[in-house]
Amino acid sequence: MPAFHFLRATFAACTLTFAAAVHPAPDAALSTDAQQALHWVQQSGDAQGRPFAVVDKKAAVLFVFSARGQLVGATPALLGLAPGDHTVPGIGARPLSQIKPHERTTPAGRFASEPGLNISGEHVVWVDYDSGFAIHRLRPGASLARRERQLATPTPKDNRASFGCVVVPGTFYDAVVRPVLGSRHGMVYVLPETRSAASWLKAPQAADGL
Repeated sequence: MPAFHFLRATFAACTLTFAAAVHPAPDAALSTDAQQALHWVQQSGDAQGRPFAVVDKKAAVLFVFSARGQLVGATPALLGLAPGDHTVPGIGARPLSQIKPHERTTPAGRFASEPGLNISGEHVVWVDYDSGFAIHRLRPGASLARRERQLATPTPKDNRASFGCVVVPGTFYDAVVRPVLGSRHGMVYVLPETRSAASWLKAPQAADGL
C-alpha cells in the first residue's frame, strides 16, 4: 500500500496524533520524499532546535515535529488548486477575488515560520507572510462539507482546493499545529511536486520561495 494511502486510511478522522520519536523515524508512514527530507533535517540540524513541519505535496500530507524532532502528528491537507512550486510575484498584496485559478499554487521551499493573525483576526501559522502563505484551519462556509470529504478520501488527487495555503482540519490545527508551531518560530519544509525531493535537498537554501 502506498504511503499516502496508508496515512489516509489511518487518519480518516484527521485527528490522530503520534507519540513515537523519529529516531528511528516511523518511515513506514512517510513517502520516500518525506523520509529524505526528514533525514536531511535531522542530519544537518537545519531546524536549529525549533519545531518544524514537512509538507509532502505529492501525498497532500502535513507532518508536524516538535523542537526535539518528535513526530507530534500528521494529517491530510488541502493545497493550492494549481500544480507548481513557485509563488506568483505580488500575489500576497492582491485580494483573493483577483487571484486566477492557475495562480493558486503552494510554493515549495524552506521557510522560517511564525504564528500570527490574518486580516480576519484568525490564528494562523505564517509560512511566508509577504505572499500570504500560511497553515490554517478548515474554515466554516458553503464549501466546508465538500472540503471535509476531500480530506477524508483515500487519494490526494482531490486535495487541490486552496488558494495556496496548507489547510488542515480544525481539530488537528487546535490539537497539533497551534501548540507546536503556533506559539513560537519554526521551520516549514514544503517539498516540490515538479521534481524529486532528493534534487531539491542538494541545495535547499537556494530553493526558498521556488
